[in-house]
Amino acid sequence: MARKKRILTATMADGWVKTIGPTNAPFTHFWRIVATLENGKTEVFWGHAASLKEANGKRVATQEAARQRGWRDYAFEVVALVEE
Repeated sequence: MARKKRILTATMADGWVKTIGPTNAPFTHFWRIVATLENGKTEVFWGHAASLKEANGKRVATQEAARQRGWRDYAFEVVALVEE
């Protein structure tokens, strides 16, 4: 039997809301990186993961990306997804 399609919502600490779906993927967490570039502009990267451990695993990759891309600063956040 096919899984029920779900609508998932992530609400970040700053109030920004991301809706994912409809999906039947087993996502539980949402991650976001807000990077400050050398020229002062910002870039936002985001994704979703099937576990908190998987989402937090992006933190190490983020540190490497910051070095490679020359980011002045960055913020990495993870929140749980809520099913609507």
